[in-house]
Amino acid sequence: MKASHIGRGDALLVVDVQRDFLPGGTFGVPAGDEVIKPINRVVSLFERAGLPIFYSRDWHPPNHVSFKVRGGPWPRHCVASTDGAAFALTLRVPAGASIISKATTADRDALSAFQDTTLASQLRAAGVHRVYVGGLSTDYSVRATVLDAKREGFDVKVLTDAVRAVDVQPGDGQRALQEMQQSGAQLTSRC
Repeated sequence: MKASHIGRGDALLVVDVQRDFLPGGTFGVPAGDEVIKPINRVVSLFERAGLPIFYSRDWHPPNHVSFKVRGGPWPRHCVASTDGAAFALTLRVPAGASIISKATTADRDALSAFQDTTLASQLRAAGVHRVYVGGLSTDYSVRATVLDAKREGFDVKVLTDAVRAVDVQPGDGQRALQEMQQSGAQLTSRC
């Protein structure tokens, strides 16, 4: 990846690279840990260029509506202030990065980093026009975030080497990439 392709108006958005979503976590994404190395590479590029970096995270209350015990589809995961909700140990999170917490109320889920957050206004305030997106998972939070970013009017580049899918149904991740591309997002492995 070459830094010459990024510049003023660009931001990086790292979606939900949290311990519970890594293999061995309570809701581990298959090969989810494989996103860390390419994300760290891009973080370094954005950091060196002095460009904004945002990290989203699930930050659930203990009785969140998405949990199976509440009738939701998922195991308990990313409960606020627990080890499972922390970012992956080897994920680079620069001191100046912005953290966006989502799905923070018990009775409302939010897959997208834009839903019920100030992300769109923060991006606009930083003069961002184009967002590079990587993280977990391709078929849920990455997909929802990318589609919302397009609806908010941002150009979006999905870093295909820095996303992995849950694939509840085989092919969900590939279908999500196609849907994001059809929305106008570009699929790339370069900055």
